[in-house]
Amino acid sequence: MPKKSIVFALLLVLPLLCHADVDDWQTAVEKEAITLERLHTLIVAHQGQEVLALDLQNRGLDTPANIKSLSKTVLAALVGIGIKKGVFEGPDQPVVNTLGDRVPARATEGVERITLGHLLSLQAGLQRTSGRYYGPWVNSDNWVHHVLTRPFVDEPGGRMLYSTGSSHLLSAALTESAGRSTLSLARDWLGEPLDIRFPAWGRDPQGIYFGGNNMRLSPRALVKIGELYRNQGRVGDRRLFPEGWVNESWTERGRSAYTDDPYGYGWFERSLAGQTGYYGRGYGGQVLYVMPALELTVVMTSDPTPPSPGSSYLDRQFQLIEDYVIPAFSPSSHSSPRSFPQSAQPEN
Repeated sequence: MPKKSIVFALLLVLPLLCHADVDDWQTAVEKEAITLERLHTLIVAHQGQEVLALDLQNRGLDTPANIKSLSKTVLAALVGIGIKKGVFEGPDQPVVNTLGDRVPARATEGVERITLGHLLSLQAGLQRTSGRYYGPWVNSDNWVHHVLTRPFVDEPGGRMLYSTGSSHLLSAALTESAGRSTLSLARDWLGEPLDIRFPAWGRDPQGIYFGGNNMRLSPRALVKIGELYRNQGRVGDRRLFPEGWVNESWTERGRSAYTDDPYGYGWFERSLAGQTGYYGRGYGGQVLYVMPALELTVVMTSDPTPPSPGSSYLDRQFQLIEDYVIPAFSPSSHSSPRSFPQSAQPEN
């Protein structure tokens, strides 16, 4: 087993558990986390305080990691801030109005009906650029043109079509409309108020930072983004998002073809142990999960290298949260000393 380091910061956020119960909880969570062979880190924050932090592979809790498609959740936050700042009119604004001369002359007829909101909810209606279409897209000489010349396979606002090309159009829209790179905006709009670091990540042939994939953020930075949403876009006395943006982001607009989970603006919804929660995810097991009613934010980072373990690994990550994290903070669990289920065996 790789050498591991473990950091616990419990403070007073498990006030109804005695020390022995807390120790048992720590041990149980660690034991279960180790069964997730790809898992690098696990952080649990309650009321904004870090109550559990595991660094199972010595990757570093403050070290940026490739968060893969969890980048879409972060990008959606930037779009929300852009609306608050007046860079965009709102989610109903047609994307072609934000792209200037980046719209190709041969764009597919009807792309003018695609709004920023359609891109945020992955409902553009254009043929996807993910899955088997991913390679031709990222190997094209103009990623924006490639997306906007795809054929329609559904109406804008129709079914959810998971397509990183849709998210990349949002990065292009931010770059064109704000007159600054997505990296610069991320550092200014999120990095400064949240005190988190955004290293540079990949760009397309025109220099637009990849929208929706390959951002690098540390596990602790992801916790702060989760807390931003849990606090309805507030950081101290500052509000970064427009009024109601978090609720709009967490409102179902489509459903994943893979998990059937509802999807809003960069966030999926999944209830665990009867409690509603919202999450962003990335290839290989990158997870940011927020449960507002219990004031919880959970982050997991994992080995992002192919092959992906698929939905079974994601289910095991959620099972860990459901079996070990939620019971420690659910009011119904505090009427008697905590007991934890035995560690589940890894799936075959």
